[in-house]
Formats: sequence, structure tokens, C-alpha cells
Amino acid sequence: MDFKFIKYEVKEGVATITLHRPEVYNALNDGITYELQDALKAVARDQAARVVVLTGEGKAFCSGQDLKAVSGTEKRSFLDSLHKRYNPLITAMQTLPKPIICRLNGVAAGAGCSLALACDVIIAAEEATLIEVFINIGLVPDSGSSFFLPRILGRAKAFEMCTMGSRIKGKEAEALGLVNKAVPMDQLDSTVAEYTTYFAKAPTKAIGLIKKMLNKSTQSSLEEMLDYEAYCQEIAGNTSDYKEGVTAFLEKRKPDFSGN
Repeated sequence: MDFKFIKYEVKEGVATITLHRPEVYNALNDGITYELQDALKAVARDQAARVVVLTGEGKAFCSGQDLKAVSGTEKRSFLDSLHKRYNPLITAMQTLPKPIICRLNGVAAGAGCSLALACDVIIAAEEATLIEVFINIGLVPDSGSSFFLPRILGRAKAFEMCTMGSRIKGKEAEALGLVNKAVPMDQLDSTVAEYTTYFAKAPTKAIGLIKKMLNKSTQSSLEEMLDYEAYCQEIAGNTSDYKEGVTAFLEKRKPDFSGN
């Protein structure tokens, strides 16, 4: 696929999506948000892609909305922009039945922070920073941040981060549970590779179901989740990977999962 603002590559089961506007710290303009939506649609269709890595080119992950791109133009509707550009992107990430790993190589600010939080696993460089920068220009968090942050941090810490524009760096983010791991920059690629190597050979359909279950659990009762677990288990129990997993267990060997 031909993209102008992102790079897209699938290799050995790993689809890598790279935000490619390093001259503006990978700030989000109209084009890049639509290209990201198209890339996620491509990943969903591609059976060879079993795990996604989302990262940024250069020093930053994503600095958020490109304010220069919209300054000087006629007044834009925030409502329209979010409904057309950002909300479909976050929804596509959350509903993609494949794991998304954020390779957090630098600053993730504003909508860029939301983009990172919408991933399933975040591996951060120690110098990377998460910041809800909206308050600095008199705006409120969007693109899912008000959903993700209180569920990860609790309301009090989420309130502080959103209203004060607090900068949370790698190791503190790890301690707070905002990221899975924070490592020195020279170990970032090898740490991400540990995850992609696992997920590229894992039972992809089961992982997609687990993702749906965990997302549903945030707004469901125990009774609802017990029913939903039974529903999902019935689906998982009819996959080729379940048969392979049982056979491998009985034959005392490592399973060779196909993702189906």
C-alpha cells in the first residue's frame, strides 16, 4: 500500500506501522489519521499479520494534533474532527482481533498519548514521556484518554495528569502501570522483539477473543462475563489452534500454532 505519512510493512507475522512525520515529531494531520485507519483495515484483512507494532520515526512517538496544520484556517469543528478522524482510529485499534504493541520511542503527547494508551502492550524507552497536554491550550482529553487513564491509574492520579499536564517518564510510567516495560533506548528494539516473536507464533484467534473479553469486562457484571467467557470459549474450542495445542500437549512437544 502507498502511504505518504506512515510506513507500513509486514514481515514474519509482524505488521509494523510507523508514524512518518519526524520533522514535526509525528504530529497528527488529517492525512496521517486517515492513513492509520486504512493501515488497520489492511492488518485486519491480512491473515499473515498476527501482531502489530505501532511506533514513531525519529525522536518522538507522536506529539499530538498538528496545530500548525490547522492554524490560520477557517474554524474547524472539534466534534467533526473527532468523529471522523480520531474516534474511528481508536475504535479500530481496540476492536482489532490482534495484539497491538506500542514501541514508545519518545514523547507521546495529547492525542499521541491516547494513541499509545489504545495499544494492548506498551514498551517504552526510559526517556520516553507520556503527557496529556490538552490542558495547556485550554482543551480536554480526547481520543479515549478519559476512558483509559482512570481505569489504569485510578481517578485521582488520572485527574492530576489531565488537569496539570503532568509529564510521566518511562520508569515512573512503568511503576504506575501506564506501560508494561521501560527499558534503556538501546534495548527498546530487542525488548519489543521478545513480544513480537511470541505473538507472531501464538494462537491469534484466542488472543483476539481475550482482547474482546477484557475490553467488555470494564463495563460488565460478573454474571455477564461468565456468560461471555462461555461464548468465547466455545469459539476458541473450535479453532485449529486448540486442536494443535491439545495434540502437542499429548505428544509432549511445543505447539505449532497457525493463528487459525
